[in-house]
Amino acid sequence: MIALTNVRHSITTCTRCARLRSYCADIARVKKAAHRDDLYWGKPVPGFGDPHARVLVLGLAPAAHGANRTGRVFTGDGSGDFLMRAMHAAGFANITTSQRADDGLKLKDAYIVSAVRCAPPDNKPTPEEIAACHPHLVAEVAALPNVKVIVALGKIGFDAVWRLLAERGIVMKPKPAFSHGAVIETPGPTVIASFHPSRQNTNTGKLTPPMLESVFRRAASKA
Repeated sequence: MIALTNVRHSITTCTRCARLRSYCADIARVKKAAHRDDLYWGKPVPGFGDPHARVLVLGLAPAAHGANRTGRVFTGDGSGDFLMRAMHAAGFANITTSQRADDGLKLKDAYIVSAVRCAPPDNKPTPEEIAACHPHLVAEVAALPNVKVIVALGKIGFDAVWRLLAERGIVMKPKPAFSHGAVIETPGPTVIASFHPSRQNTNTGKLTPPMLESVFRRAASKA
């Protein structure tokens, strides 16, 4: 727990990426009409969940008016609610929504992180920004000693998993291709790929609730 506290401090005080820090600060100042009375978090967002988790969920980045506003990953927007319904169905979350940092949501045996900890413009971090943030992912996962399964949400999260594992000496050749529902057994954790629960995927039906629920039920069975 002490290690996670230290990692959290390192993340929330990070200033490595000037473009992202400027963007997040501007969003927090200007706000969105629907949230004009909210006090935006506006800082890098650390992970959230059970420090004894066997399942790690790895997403892309905070949403400008989601986690960048609430200060908790996958919280305050439609993507968070979509994710939490699936995690609740598989027994990882105590409620089906993720609205505010003080909403009572608790995760059991799961911990959620992002490959990038600051909201990027158009949800598109640069390769340099992804690389600059990677040490935070390494440090946070190192403080989670029980992880047996990694659920990668989207291609950027999937690629981040393989960089993380490569640093532990786990290299798969050829590198596994991303596809929804893929299950890859490694000498370390099992990796399960999923489409990201972004609105462009959920609103179009590319990712449906049963599809994501299936991913987390599979994660539970592998943990």
